[in-house]
Amino acid sequence: MKAEKPEDPQRQGLRERLESILIRTEKATSWHDEAGRLRGLVNHEGYVPVRTRLATEDLEFLAGARTDLLRFSELGLRLLDLHQPRDAGGITSDTAHPILRCRSCMWRWPCPTYRAMLESFGTHRDTSETTETTETPDLSENGTGPRSALQGPAVSR
Repeated sequence: MKAEKPEDPQRQGLRERLESILIRTEKATSWHDEAGRLRGLVNHEGYVPVRTRLATEDLEFLAGARTDLLRFSELGLRLLDLHQPRDAGGITSDTAHPILRCRSCMWRWPCPTYRAMLESFGTHRDTSETTETTETPDLSENGTGPRSALQGPAVSR
């Protein structure tokens, strides 16, 4: 009997990132009504005269941003649930690291959808943290091709 493997830390981090976006967005107040009132304050230069310059395009964005972000983060979580690794069932000499395929699209794990999500949401771009380069495995189909662009350069030790 096989014991369930614990969730991949990278995948868990991505889920936490998407869930935090969803929670923050749900707590935020919609700017839809405020944007309507602020449109009336746009001056002849096209800005609302407050401490910051709000263009008409800014107001349009703020009016729909909460709804759009809620839908987008929910989509990300649904895609993450669909695209997850599963044992491919093949024979391997390395039993500690079995061959994995995506449960949904059957590409070799990590699949292109998961890689794109990790590239887009995997790091906190809004923080001032410095990123460290770490050694990562080659994620090409046969293990000998070029590294994925999202992985960055390997660190030699």
